[in-house]
Amino acid sequence: MKNVEAFENARRRAQALVAKMTVEEAASQLRYDSPAIERLGIPAYNWWNEALHGLARNGISTVFPQAIALAAGFDSELAFEVADITSTETRAKYNAFSRLGDRDIYKGLTMWAPNINIFRDPRWGRGQETYGEDPFLTAELGKAYVKGLQGEGDVMKTAACAKHFAVHSGPEGVRHEFDARVSDFDLEDTYLYAFEELIKQADVEGVMGAYNRVNGEPACASEYLMSKLHEWGFAGYFVSDCWAINDFHTHHLVTSNAVESAAMALNAGCDVNCGCCYVNLLAALRQGLVTEEKIREAAVHLFTTRIKLGMLEESTPFDDIPYSVVACDEHKQKAYEAASKGLVMLKNNGLLPLDREKIKTIAVIGPTAGSVAVLDGNYNGTSDTYHTFLGGIREGFSGRVLYSEGCHLFKDRVSVLAQPDDRLSEAYTVASLSDVVILCLGLDASIEGEEGDTGNEFASGDKPALTLPESQRRLIECVKKAGKPVIAVVAAGSAINTETEFDALIHAWYSGSEGGRALADIIFGKVSPSGKLPVSFYENTDKLPEFTDYSMAGRTYRYIKDNENVLYPFGFGLTYSSVEVTGLSFEGGRANVSFKNTGLRDTQDVIELYLKANDEQCSENYHLCGFARVDTKAGCEGSVSINIPERAMTFVTPGGKRVRAESFTLYASTHQPDPLSCKLNGTEFVSVSVQI
Repeated sequence: MKNVEAFENARRRAQALVAKMTVEEAASQLRYDSPAIERLGIPAYNWWNEALHGLARNGISTVFPQAIALAAGFDSELAFEVADITSTETRAKYNAFSRLGDRDIYKGLTMWAPNINIFRDPRWGRGQETYGEDPFLTAELGKAYVKGLQGEGDVMKTAACAKHFAVHSGPEGVRHEFDARVSDFDLEDTYLYAFEELIKQADVEGVMGAYNRVNGEPACASEYLMSKLHEWGFAGYFVSDCWAINDFHTHHLVTSNAVESAAMALNAGCDVNCGCCYVNLLAALRQGLVTEEKIREAAVHLFTTRIKLGMLEESTPFDDIPYSVVACDEHKQKAYEAASKGLVMLKNNGLLPLDREKIKTIAVIGPTAGSVAVLDGNYNGTSDTYHTFLGGIREGFSGRVLYSEGCHLFKDRVSVLAQPDDRLSEAYTVASLSDVVILCLGLDASIEGEEGDTGNEFASGDKPALTLPESQRRLIECVKKAGKPVIAVVAAGSAINTETEFDALIHAWYSGSEGGRALADIIFGKVSPSGKLPVSFYENTDKLPEFTDYSMAGRTYRYIKDNENVLYPFGFGLTYSSVEVTGLSFEGGRANVSFKNTGLRDTQDVIELYLKANDEQCSENYHLCGFARVDTKAGCEGSVSINIPERAMTFVTPGGKRVRAESFTLYASTHQPDPLSCKLNGTEFVSVSVQI
């Protein structure tokens, strides 16, 4: 009740303040770079700030693993802690910079994160920014992240923003004119689930629209999408994606000019324009396309948020957060924990963990070994200290470490004046002189990411295929000829098919500033790997639907038939031990799971719950409905009780209606209940039938 009263008070104050403004002043506040109104004591404010995996684009901060790597941790508490640290560092910088009158971009308190779009297709470059392919996992981690950013007091610590609303996941190259056609079933079943959860369960303060159209309507001015926000009781502010409103007349061609586009967006309910189109609002007012009431209504929404953040107060509970917390050792340790939990071991023939007493020389080879870019991902901050893969291995190993870049990330040579494959002879020599090779491969944001970002050499940031660049494929072939054991470490924000059998394979994602330290501790056995895939890894794209097809049929673990084309399933990831579920019961909305570590090492692992409605209208294989990290000691038993939310015990009918499952089968294991996961993991699952 206290927060409701605080909101109502903030809204009343916002209404009173906006009433004192001229219409010109009110309209100026709907720009992302809103100017000061000195006569009312209102300072300038820039709404645009980023916090995808730490405070971004604002100098030094703690660089956590990219969102997809955080998702691989299957740890809601960790997501909350990462967001809480991010908001702490944001407040620390806001405090320091505001005192100096610096109110530039990326220095405010409105954080345009998290990205809760569904990673439906492995080619999408921005999939790295999401929490994967599953709506439930996305919602659970998204809610935790929002709560960590916003805090629980009457004054918000920072304001989170759920993006991009909705039905948005590529292709990047045509996003400005693309029309995502989607059924009522897929809207309810997949694309809207997490947004509704973040609004209803986490009170997310902001929602950002998308570039594309949805069933013919621009997402930033969609009558249908705005009606869903109203239906869910959304009471925050709505912001356009950056320069998306210009697309109305330049690409979507639903309006004739910028004045009409500005009017269309404002009338639909877009409060603030990231871009320049809202400079035309006064012209739209003069032409009768918008009303003064609409302008003032949007301004009230924005000032309600600013007041809730304490921006117009003499003091807030966060004013004493010192600058010294930024990138402090405690925060870096949390980044290390997140990286350790997110690394996914996909294969191990027994080579790992390496015995440092038996190995004298390690060869570290590959274009991502010494790379900082593969730690950062995109939408990132800058760390004052980076532990690259090469650096981490050198720190963790007392013997000889030989290094070769091996090849360029994607070009056919490293030195411009050299012949193609100019580093292969060095790579082969280094491999030949070693006891074991750690081959560091993958991508970075220069070839995987958002359309328009710096770099993105191919496909506007999307991937044309799931294979590694040709330069790296030639490197693999060369190194394998040396005949030494090879551990492959792949850094990427998405599914990769290395097309090669290695002795061990670790998917490292974009693992943050502490990624190299976490990798080394896993390779040398100080930490057991425990990450799980938040996306399915496919063999190739040939058997996937077209990238532009937004139907979920044949996509993700929920709708793939018989794991056709799947290399490694959603939810899969090995540890250095073996954790088996031994019992399962369901009572009072909770699953009670018993398990045993039948292996020889202590480890963390993730208990995963899946639910299949016993109804002929249910078309999915099953869906994730709960998860919990557990610590297990070798040879010991344990138990955990996992809450299954009411909404997770539902399914969607073909007509798009969500209904409660009156009867369902509940599965528990450390992976999906499918034959491929059981084979790869070497453990089975336990299931029970439940009648509600």
